[in-house]
Amino acid sequence: MLLLLYLHWLASHQQATKAPPPPAISVVAARAHRGSIAINVNGLGTVVPIYTVTVTSRIDGELMDVLYREGQLAHKGDLLVDIDARPYETQLTQFQGALVRDQALLANARIDLARYAALLPQHAIPEQTYATQVSLVKQYEGDVTSDQGQIASAKLNIFYCRITAPITGRVGLRLVDPGNIVSANVTPLVVITQIDPITVVFTIGEQQIPEVRRRMAAGATLPVAAFDEAFTTKLAEGRLETIDNQIDPTTGTVRLRAIFNNPREALFPNQFVNARLQLKELRNVTLVPNAAIQRNGTETYVWLVQPDETVVNRKVEVGATGPSESEILSGVSPGDVVVTEGVDRLHAGAKVNAEIPKGSK
Repeated sequence: MLLLLYLHWLASHQQATKAPPPPAISVVAARAHRGSIAINVNGLGTVVPIYTVTVTSRIDGELMDVLYREGQLAHKGDLLVDIDARPYETQLTQFQGALVRDQALLANARIDLARYAALLPQHAIPEQTYATQVSLVKQYEGDVTSDQGQIASAKLNIFYCRITAPITGRVGLRLVDPGNIVSANVTPLVVITQIDPITVVFTIGEQQIPEVRRRMAAGATLPVAAFDEAFTTKLAEGRLETIDNQIDPTTGTVRLRAIFNNPREALFPNQFVNARLQLKELRNVTLVPNAAIQRNGTETYVWLVQPDETVVNRKVEVGATGPSESEILSGVSPGDVVVTEGVDRLHAGAKVNAEIPKGSK
């Protein structure tokens, strides 16, 4: 009897002193859902203007005035600088005087030629006199044509004294001050860079070339987004324009050019950017947040929340990966709950208190 009483007491004592179950682990979770995801190719790029013009003078002369502000947006045809036109205006006056003189000589020679032509049938003058007069008329005609060409050249030089913007673009810093003598086609006056539109030249791996070429050959418009160096801020959206004609053998990459509208000038010439080229979009696929996907040396998995609020390690196969979500090919179905935060404290069978933030899918 005493033995039975002792065993009953011992069982009661052990039950009273048994440790309580561990508390549920608080985690943040999300539901797998169906949606669309873009297949992207990323590459490091440089902002390259479509046009960059170093403006020089076509004539020699003194720079009289600079009519632009450094950094301003100049439109095609805007007056930039003035060069002293007086030497060319003087030449124009001389050539115009020479033209008047040669035109008078030509008129008189033609009168004599007409008179000789009437006398020649009557044998009143030698044929040599008539032939000489014909040559003289042609000589004066040549002189008149030459004078007209020199006048046109002088007028063109006067026109070149007023240098205008050849393109619409942003004006750089002033390179020459008024009062300096500039030389034709030698002295740079200012650099103008087209800002809008603008291009980005970036590189991708040679393994992506066949898909890009196939999409371009099919007439598809491939979107390209430009991001800052940290790949956090989208600067502009554009489209792929062309692909280079050869692979760089040292890097195994090929260059591509994308064009962007740049009204806010978010892209600056020679700026380094990250380019994201969208090859295609997958629709109606299973998606989970990237934070839910865990990897070790042998497998890729997620922590799946069971109906009894415990977690299990579920192996998954990942397809396309986007900035925030990834495609799951197998292992997870739409509606399944996966852990996104707090995975470092989990183990198989652990009890969890899963919180799914409002607004999450």
